[in-house]
Amino acid sequence: MKTSVIGFPRIGSQRELKIASECYFKGSKTAAELLAVGKDLRRAHWLLQKESGLDLIPAGDFSFYDNLLDTAVMLNAVPERYRALGLDGLAEYFAMARGYQGEKGDVKALAMKKWFNTNYHYLVPELEDETKIRLNSEKILGELEEAEALGIPAKPTAIGPFTFLKLARYTGKKIAEDFADAAAAAYAELLEQLGAAGAEWVQFDEPILVMDQSPADTALFKKLYGTILKSKGSVKVLLQTYFGDIRDCWAEVTSLGFDGVGLDFVEGRENLSLLQQNGFPADKVLFAGVVNGKNIWRNHYRSTLNLLGEIGKLAQNVVINTSCSLLHVPFTVKNETKLEESCKKHLAFAEEKLLELADLKKLFGSDLPEKEPEFEANEALFRDERHGGNKTVRERVAALSEKDFTRLPAFAEREKLQKAFFRLPLLPTTTIGSFPQTADVRANRAAFRKGRITREEYDAFNRKKTAECIALQEKIGLDVLVHGEFERNDMVEYFGEHLDGFLFTEKAWVQSYGTRCVKPPIVWSDVSRRRPITVETSKYAQSLTKHFVKGMLTGPVTILNWSFPREDISLKECAFQIALAIREEVLDLEANGIRIIQIDEAALREKLPLRRADWHREYLDWAIPAFRLVHSGVKAETQIHTHMCYSEFGDIIRDIDDMDADVITFEASRSDLAILSALNECGFKTEVGPGVYDIHSPRVPAEKEITAALHKMLKKIPKEKLWVNPDCGLKTRGTEETVPSLEHLVAAAKEVRGEL
Repeated sequence: MKTSVIGFPRIGSQRELKIASECYFKGSKTAAELLAVGKDLRRAHWLLQKESGLDLIPAGDFSFYDNLLDTAVMLNAVPERYRALGLDGLAEYFAMARGYQGEKGDVKALAMKKWFNTNYHYLVPELEDETKIRLNSEKILGELEEAEALGIPAKPTAIGPFTFLKLARYTGKKIAEDFADAAAAAYAELLEQLGAAGAEWVQFDEPILVMDQSPADTALFKKLYGTILKSKGSVKVLLQTYFGDIRDCWAEVTSLGFDGVGLDFVEGRENLSLLQQNGFPADKVLFAGVVNGKNIWRNHYRSTLNLLGEIGKLAQNVVINTSCSLLHVPFTVKNETKLEESCKKHLAFAEEKLLELADLKKLFGSDLPEKEPEFEANEALFRDERHGGNKTVRERVAALSEKDFTRLPAFAEREKLQKAFFRLPLLPTTTIGSFPQTADVRANRAAFRKGRITREEYDAFNRKKTAECIALQEKIGLDVLVHGEFERNDMVEYFGEHLDGFLFTEKAWVQSYGTRCVKPPIVWSDVSRRRPITVETSKYAQSLTKHFVKGMLTGPVTILNWSFPREDISLKECAFQIALAIREEVLDLEANGIRIIQIDEAALREKLPLRRADWHREYLDWAIPAFRLVHSGVKAETQIHTHMCYSEFGDIIRDIDDMDADVITFEASRSDLAILSALNECGFKTEVGPGVYDIHSPRVPAEKEITAALHKMLKKIPKEKLWVNPDCGLKTRGTEETVPSLEHLVAAAKEVRGEL
């Protein structure tokens, strides 16, 4: 039996890739220096995997920004607006990822969306009618050559053509089927080249197969691989799926000429049943995803060995695999010096999961695994009490009734009362919450964390920054202000630090997109609020201005989805615990004179089941009520805002309306305001602010660009319901970009307001 992983974190154990990339963006590193950092990281990661005993090590999973963007480049799918800039390869690549504004032109970045049900964001490829798909295999062949030079048994890996074509955006008349022949020819050529270069296995990732498949989808999948597999020669082709089961295409996957099939037995709950019902072809290898690639808890060997035993009865050849890429967990527990050993011993990040694979391989091959020291140590670990309980919290959740999830009066009456109370102009302008976390802000936080300054000095600095932020917004002319969030490290981590029940790490970074990394908190026990969290800061900010200042909170679903959750209670139970804690904060803000409260649910869609039939039964029926629980107790005149970003919302837009907020802001700029039609078609009652410019790009939008966006919005959204705002918080941007962008936003709103 062999072991494998689908992919490995690429940022480095100390975020070396992030640091080097940002130096390149600033001009303090050359392209050659950045490429050298990438090569060093690949070498270190491959050697780590080899030393852990891993048998099949991926090559090609490394990326300087995003794997789907890499696939677009590999297939020559570079939109003409980027080619027209005349940039070299790496500069053109980053222009697609981040946008470009300079002497050679001004173009937006590609759209960004969530990668299935994770917090990782991918860049959406664009296929124009004129796009000529052809192979550019330099990257994957180069990485295979690097690995072989190190004596690494590399398994070249790439996102497959079916997932690529299904996730791409088509800007003209052509659709996926029109590009299928060219894509199949490119992948067939890739197999030939990899075979000639000495590859034994080649992995094609097709996670789209775990979603609902139509007959047309199945036909496209069969057409693509019917051509591709004819060219595999002596190369063994692994079709790798993850994040769910393949109930809609089991027959097609197992009957085509794949040499291996990768199935997720963690999130793909139906895969074992499918295996039991249908068996598994004797001429194929089953890559069994039994080590969780998305959560950070230690694997329970007894349970996994039992699962592998069931799988082994039905499949003759099995490889022990991760359930998905380890991209979604931190690098190593070894970097955590402050967590108590009683906590650390329950955690397994990417490096530790490599060791778990090695243990499972040994134990599964043992005649008496229960007698092996690795098994005995693991059993002892799972006998320990890992989570603490809070009886009061559990009783509060159990006592919830329908009235706790219902806000009165109904939206239409609240909207009238709020219009009269706030007296805001048409097209009110605001921001999503955070302002740039400049070097001095980060230095102040670091100094306090390291004990170099007192709490009083730390708070005084943040009050000064808050006052400056309020004054800046007044000068720019925004209608509803924010305090800037200078005291916050991260929108989830900050709240978790002020709630009981969470653990926090020092260096457990996970890539969210590009160079953006986050440190998800760990839900360790029952959750409750110790004391007010944001009240004093919000009161102070409101005291500085006659404008309304929003209280800024993170919602319960986002806190849960952007944390590593417990496995001993349901997600619903945990969400309601967090919701009760945030509800207390909402009511305290209101009691202290904060009239507009924003409760961000940026990650609402993130854990939406990938199959439509499971949406309500497994998720929306508790996620939407969790949000309603947070705000159902406020007065009619208190205006509740929420924000959502970088997901596809059109198909759940009615559920979002049922959140019963008063104002919802969406990311919309990178997706070319595609959400407008969905809002219009469903008669969306909530007031809405689709983002008018992209904050994840350093480019400054022109006033006319924002004016054009507002005109487009007003064709679908009543003027009385439209707000004007960026598409996300401004934390990661610089002041030199933020100020002119907001000035253009306000000027555009005033111009269009004048027209109305």
